[in-house]
Amino acid sequence: MGSESVVRQRRSASLPEFPWDTLADVTALARAHPDGIVDLSVGTPVDPVAPVIRDALAAASASPGYPTTAGTPALRASARSALERRYGITDLAPDAVLPAIGTKELIAWLPSLLGLGAGDTVVVPELAYPTYEVGARLAGADVVRADDVSQFGNPALIYLNSPSNPTGRVLDVDQLRAVVAWARERGVLIASDECYLGLSWDAQPVSVLHRSVCGGDHTGLLAVHSLSKTSSLAGYRAGFVAGDPAVVAELLAVRKHAGMMVPTPVQAAMVAALDDDEHEAVQRERYRQRRAVLLPAMRAAGFTVEHSEAGLYLWATRREACRDTVRWLAERGILAAPGEFYGPAGDQYVRVALTATDERIAAAVARLS
Repeated sequence: MGSESVVRQRRSASLPEFPWDTLADVTALARAHPDGIVDLSVGTPVDPVAPVIRDALAAASASPGYPTTAGTPALRASARSALERRYGITDLAPDAVLPAIGTKELIAWLPSLLGLGAGDTVVVPELAYPTYEVGARLAGADVVRADDVSQFGNPALIYLNSPSNPTGRVLDVDQLRAVVAWARERGVLIASDECYLGLSWDAQPVSVLHRSVCGGDHTGLLAVHSLSKTSSLAGYRAGFVAGDPAVVAELLAVRKHAGMMVPTPVQAAMVAALDDDEHEAVQRERYRQRRAVLLPAMRAAGFTVEHSEAGLYLWATRREACRDTVRWLAERGILAAPGEFYGPAGDQYVRVALTATDERIAAAVARLS
């Protein structure tokens, strides 16, 4: 057997097919629409990066040396300040923040960075961002899908995601507090993916690091934050993790060895983004307006939209197989993500993103009506 075959076998044994690679046929169908495709299948930002961020990136571009894995003091300070100012997160230690090369990278490697492996269990939500499962499988750990963690004895890691991708569901303070208390009784680490925390519509999400949830004690808690959505920095790969200083220190130690460093100009751009609330508010308003026109159009077209009270997606169903709904939309030039991408419980749903230009959102509304 050749080396290529061995590599392919090892890869296929540990990882599923990349979900979006399965959409080639419906993508072609949607592209064939006379007015072009409206791609609502991914959460990719389309709006311009704010000048204050681009200027900071350019000003730091003459950076020939290696960046620091821990992040510059300015970045760590800006992250702590923004978390307090925007989300009411206090009590963060100065060394309790660590930049990441985008939060997908951090989530994909978190179980491995923590030393998890065979015999360890990672709990992910029943409907979840696929990378939670992928990261556990890369580490060789077992994966369990569950929204009620109390049925498990002693997992190694629990992922929370509020607001949820794909559903937009928001966990309230009591729900979060109950999970934190359960995990602390057993010494279980919680990683809360809070990528959409700043995009609330009909409910107010709260961080797992908020004093109302954890009592100001961040032991055993990590919160993962991204600038991809709130600042349109997906192309910059700009994110960070904050929380338990001891766990952050362990992640830092491993990431130093692995060379996981955010480029210095990107760190400078992150400082600008975290220090400036105006551009974040402008971007949030763009998404609010797009949701305000797309949501009623989906309902008028016969869809039931569930949850979706926060975040960048509408979780919608026509009470049929999700691939049939995806094709129905593609015939109208609209591309959505099948709910099965996020777990078996999504097999009759589609995820429809708000991340398209105003013109493309208007085109989707016209086609639905």
